[in-house]
Amino acid sequence: MTDVLIITSYFPPETGAASNRIYHLADGLQKHDFKVSVLTPLPNYPTGKIFEAYKGTFKHNSIENNITIHRLWIYASNSKNKLLRLIAMLSYSFSLCCFFMWNKIPKTVIVQSPPLLVAFTSMLFLRSKKRKLILNVSDLWPIAGLELGALKKNLSYKLLEKIERFNYKHANLILGQSNEIISHVTSLFPEKDTFLYRNYPDFVTPKIPKKAHSKGKLKIVYAGLLGIAQGIYRLCQELDYTHIEFHIYGAGAEQNKIQTLISNNSDLDIIYHGEVSRNQLHKILVGYDLTIIPLLNRIYGSVPSKIFEYAKLGLPMIYFGGGEGEKIIQKYHLGWIAKASNYSELNRVISKISPSELNPEFKEKIKESAVKNFDFNIQLQMLINKI
Repeated sequence: MTDVLIITSYFPPETGAASNRIYHLADGLQKHDFKVSVLTPLPNYPTGKIFEAYKGTFKHNSIENNITIHRLWIYASNSKNKLLRLIAMLSYSFSLCCFFMWNKIPKTVIVQSPPLLVAFTSMLFLRSKKRKLILNVSDLWPIAGLELGALKKNLSYKLLEKIERFNYKHANLILGQSNEIISHVTSLFPEKDTFLYRNYPDFVTPKIPKKAHSKGKLKIVYAGLLGIAQGIYRLCQELDYTHIEFHIYGAGAEQNKIQTLISNNSDLDIIYHGEVSRNQLHKILVGYDLTIIPLLNRIYGSVPSKIFEYAKLGLPMIYFGGGEGEKIIQKYHLGWIAKASNYSELNRVISKISPSELNPEFKEKIKESAVKNFDFNIQLQMLINKI
């Protein structure tokens, strides 16, 4: 039995794509006779506050679903203040260093990036000819930070670029969640061993309702993080509600702004439902006509994991984020695309969708395509062969 340590900044009971992705990886490995342990902070995302069940402790160790989980101290914060966010990352890095010094580390380690500093700490302290370091890159920082407007090209940016390259250089294998990530890595290190590891979900899908589309207005749903990158607040302001209802599930930085917008504009057909568990959400989502996957700006390397999750639910999509995600929607016939940031085009695309298109047969075809092309277990086995 091979020991594997996974180092991540997000893990259940935290919610979101990053948490789900790493959990499924850990769970999948342990089901293939790996002895899996996880290093992660005390749960705090996305609120920036330690979850109630974990308050008052500097660390928490447990075994859940045959996975050993070490939850380490962090100065939790989701503040917009860059200094406080830096302190939060450094505090977790400090906890990791302490763990590395006092515990035996397996020969195989998977490190999640970003955050860059957390990945850097792990790569710096654990690099060894006797150890295999696998870097799982889900977003390209600092490039993504530049495109989001969170970073500027200055000395700090150049430092982050050096950290990024250090992480790539010392990884024995780099997993990228998009072809753009793989291309970026190989442009810097042509001989580096890489593997395309998509964010395929692993869950039992609920049945698609046999009823036809909704009568009256189309019911469009967004479910996920209400963060700056997703731009849901702006989306609420720009949508044409003549023929649609817009339903929102989730939480995040823009939540209060969205709720205020709804309360002050009763003419906008927006319904905010709050947060629900992932299992509940899957049962709810199949009842909607279609979903929208937006990004406020096109982010190089980003492919939202919602594409693969919603496809497995048989939920038609409108993709509004640009980049590689558009190609996936088109290649596998999963729905419609609108040019990123072009809200006029988005409204035109929605207005041209015929309700009769959103029938159970179309949804079944989407689900069948996902089962055939986005198989978590086939991908995991290919990864295991490389480990």
